[in-house]
Amino acid sequence: MTPVKLSLKEQGMLSIHWDDNSEARIKLSNLRKKCPCAICNSDSKERGAKYIPIYTREQLTVSKISIVGSYAVGVEWQDGHNTGIYDFNYLRKICDWVQEVSK
Repeated sequence: MTPVKLSLKEQGMLSIHWDDNSEARIKLSNLRKKCPCAICNSDSKERGAKYIPIYTREQLTVSKISIVGSYAVGVEWQDGHNTGIYDFNYLRKICDWVQEVSK
């Protein structure tokens, strides 16, 4: 599954149009919370599953979003964090997780 269009929406949302003609929306706070980089993974494991992070506006403002090669989406946040590369399968899992939690 591959995203064909990414767009930032008002109210802190990322809209993803997939190549199967489906669309998913994910809050930027959920995207940041699920950051796959080593630093965020370590922090998440250290704090435990029940930890709820509180982010600043800079931490939830996207400076740049781009396709990385043919396998991932790279996100650069306004606070300078840019090591989270979301491979397409992981990004789809996050979208599915968000939809399940919302039900």
